Amino acid sequence: MTERRIRIFDTTLRDGEQSPGCTMTAEEKLLMAQQLARLGVDTIEAGFAAASPGDFESIREISRTVKGPMIVSLARAKAEDINAAAEALKGSPRWGIHTFIGSSPLHMKHKLKMTPDEVVANAVRAVEQAKKFTDNVEFSPEDATRAEPEFLVRLLGATVAAGATTLNIPDTVGYTTPHEMHELITRLVNEVKGADKVVFSVHCHNDLGLAVANSLAAVRAGAGQVECTINGIGERAGNASLEEIVMALKTRHQFYQVATGIHTEHIFQTSRLLTQLTGMAVQPNKAIVGANAFAHEAGIHQDGMLKNPLTYEIMTPESVGIKASNLVLGKHSGRHALAQRVEEMGYTLSDEDLNRVFGEFKRLADLKKTVFDEDIEALVNQNTGGWQGRYKIHHLNAVSGTDAIPTATVELEVDGKIIRKAAFGAGPVDAALNAIKEITGSACKLTHYQVNAITGGTDAQGEVAVTVEEDGLSAIGRGTDLDIVMASAMAFTTALNRLAYRKLNPRRKAAL
Repeated sequence: MTERRIRIFDTTLRDGEQSPGCTMTAEEKLLMAQQLARLGVDTIEAGFAAASPGDFESIREISRTVKGPMIVSLARAKAEDINAAAEALKGSPRWGIHTFIGSSPLHMKHKLKMTPDEVVANAVRAVEQAKKFTDNVEFSPEDATRAEPEFLVRLLGATVAAGATTLNIPDTVGYTTPHEMHELITRLVNEVKGADKVVFSVHCHNDLGLAVANSLAAVRAGAGQVECTINGIGERAGNASLEEIVMALKTRHQFYQVATGIHTEHIFQTSRLLTQLTGMAVQPNKAIVGANAFAHEAGIHQDGMLKNPLTYEIMTPESVGIKASNLVLGKHSGRHALAQRVEEMGYTLSDEDLNRVFGEFKRLADLKKTVFDEDIEALVNQNTGGWQGRYKIHHLNAVSGTDAIPTATVELEVDGKIIRKAAFGAGPVDAALNAIKEITGSACKLTHYQVNAITGGTDAQGEVAVTVEEDGLSAIGRGTDLDIVMASAMAFTTALNRLAYRKLNPRRKAAL
């Protein structure tokens, strides 16, 4: 008997990006899409083409550039949405349209102001229109878990007859439970006319913390596709987490008896990339990718781990791309050794990027006793990428203490010209940021500031994430350094560079 395969539909770039503070530039979305392709997802929902010119352009670039996964755009059950999706995606060798309309009494009455008959008619028209462009048409009855099951059977049957190839059941507000989800999918698989011709899918939100459990219950009931996001990001409390679903199916294979096409060794790197791009850190106790997921402090646990790791670990860190050994390189290591280690971590760098990273690595190795994988990863993410921006820090000096007024002197390169300013502040970080604002002339407001230690110990690199707002635009910046003041200045400068980019590319504002 052939093993059943579950498709992984990743919506990090669409539903995930709708999470407050998680917007990405077009270049960042492309970088993330390329990583999702390496991860092995079956489908990438690249965005909502009709939402804005920026989203449209981003979807078009991803569809033309990323190979492997099917590229999909979301579209309301409206002709203009479907036309926009088709136009954005037509350059891709494999693409599809995902159309939706509300299905619960609440949505039909208050949001759509339509009768059930009108909803069915609109859904059928949308699927028929999408089918003229592509054979890959997915239909979602929004808020399905609060809809009347009899109406769902009717609505889904009509869309199958119209040409839908995937039927997605969204738990739009995270309302249902695993038992209810299993019952609903079982009923739909058995009662929808033409169910044997389509793939059933689920899209679960995490408002009650049940998104992954509900998704797994749907798989047990016969769903062949799961819609999810990296790190579980998404609207409100987020979506079902890709890494948790995939590793549950893999770790408990004997129970679920299904497989995915995910290359699990790329999970951790994909999670870290998303964190770097969005500035949204993963909590330490997050399953699979959290800092504590493979950490053991209790003496009893440590004793068991030393005797046999299986006593307290149900999967190996290597299986998700986390190296069991933290100590990697030191100040005596050469460029070749660093290049090999970076490649082992899953990164492909140009000679120019490698030289830049190596220079920063040697600087860090002179300051630290131990250089960890996480340190190297931070250097790679800090020193590689696309547009470098208008501003670059050359020097920073900060003074503070119990008897001193916090002062910072910053030397910044602005469009190739070196400018030096000093400023006071409530503390050394505040003083440094004030100096940078004076140099750049920015009137931005700092709306978010977060500090994390990348590794343990007093010589750990500090990782700072900031969000700034100006003229109705917002941008995220990240910086890593042994000196938290420097890390903060780097993060702030990165955010200002991104704001400058948005001002130079006004057509992309809505998608960033």
